[in-house]
Amino acid sequence: MRTLILLLIVMLMVLQYRLWVGEGSLAELYLLKEDIELQKAELQLMRRRNQALQAEVNDLKKGLEAIEERARNDLGMIREGEIFYQIIESDKRARK
Repeated sequence: MRTLILLLIVMLMVLQYRLWVGEGSLAELYLLKEDIELQKAELQLMRRRNQALQAEVNDLKKGLEAIEERARNDLGMIREGEIFYQIIESDKRARK
């Protein structure tokens, strides 16, 4: 009977050790949960960044009219077959 009690106490100590310190312990579980929360926050930031990049890609794919307008206004570019007229307004202050 004494050996049985001693064996049960040893088994209890081994199980307690595994619960608090060993592999799969409560401390390890806490660290893993903390790591998961950090990963979730990083994933959320990456999703926002990906959404912004996807919106930029969509604008570039569909925004050819905006690119063409900018090329016409800023760079003075024209399409083939078009005639470009540049009107220069005189400055009244320069004459005086």
